[in-house]
Amino acid sequence: MTEKHIVLEDVDLVVFYGINNANMQIIKALYPKLRIVARGNVIKVMGDEEEMCAFEEHITAIEQHCIKYNSLKEEDIIDIIKGRKTRQESAEGVIVYSVHGKPIMARSENQQNIVKAYDKNDMIFAIGPAGSGKTYTSIALAVRALKNKEIRRIILSRPAVEAGEKLGFLPGDMREKIDPYLQPLYDALEDMIPTGKLQEMMEQNIIQIAPLAFMRGRTLNDAVVILDEAQNTTTAQIKMFLTRMGMNTKMIITGDMTQIDLPPSVHSGLAEAVSILKGVEGIAFIQMTQKDIVRHRLVTRIVEAYDRHDKKIAAAHKKPRRTNEETPIFTDLLDWGDN
Repeated sequence: MTEKHIVLEDVDLVVFYGINNANMQIIKALYPKLRIVARGNVIKVMGDEEEMCAFEEHITAIEQHCIKYNSLKEEDIIDIIKGRKTRQESAEGVIVYSVHGKPIMARSENQQNIVKAYDKNDMIFAIGPAGSGKTYTSIALAVRALKNKEIRRIILSRPAVEAGEKLGFLPGDMREKIDPYLQPLYDALEDMIPTGKLQEMMEQNIIQIAPLAFMRGRTLNDAVVILDEAQNTTTAQIKMFLTRMGMNTKMIITGDMTQIDLPPSVHSGLAEAVSILKGVEGIAFIQMTQKDIVRHRLVTRIVEAYDRHDKKIAAAHKKPRRTNEETPIFTDLLDWGDN
């Protein structure tokens, strides 16, 4: 009788073992000829060598299933051991699974366009109103790439521009001052990666969240890099960010041209970048609209109400207005396709 130790490295043990070790009991029942003892992240197995090799192969497959889908049920274990596709593997259109095993997928046409553009291009500009899912979809794509080992790290950035409250008035050191601006990115990540694993990834710099000012001088290789709230960058800032791109890297730039918090005398770097980079091969532009808003239905009504208000103000002053669908610089976005 031989003995082998199997180490579970990346999996959430709570998901893997199940409540009251229910999943482990099922696995033991499917291998009655083996003696199996699980302690922490180590599984000790004793028995026939050929049987143990099959067991190790299935345990590895079950571990990968847990990492990818954040869930494990009895039918999943049986399907894997029997060599069948699990229900998740058979599902279509899923980007990644949440920490509760809920499928995360594109919920609107333009969110689907972001997913398609990601597969065909190395740089994507996703521009649209609040709640249209541009940031959430982008982070889901990044998490999927990390789980599939297509990249080695995710880098998320935002310009630290105040919307009414000054940085200096917030309590704490620099990290504590910056964190409130990055909270929406934390929220999305916590939906997709278990808390303990997320903390570990951040400590190991596998997932990095940093203000835009800290990007200068870096070359970003083997990563998905997301710049959120890009409408609040200056021309120099966004040019600096875009030129950080390294090998095997994809960049996703998101923004809302109706929510510019820069001083009136400062032009948005995002608007200029979209105009300058129009037609560059490898860059895709996705224009989101109110139809893509997936938050509470009132969000759509609020956005529409503000658009009507802006239209009245613009008409009264006879000068261009900013709306989600008719910003002058984006009038030909729909013709740009995936160039």
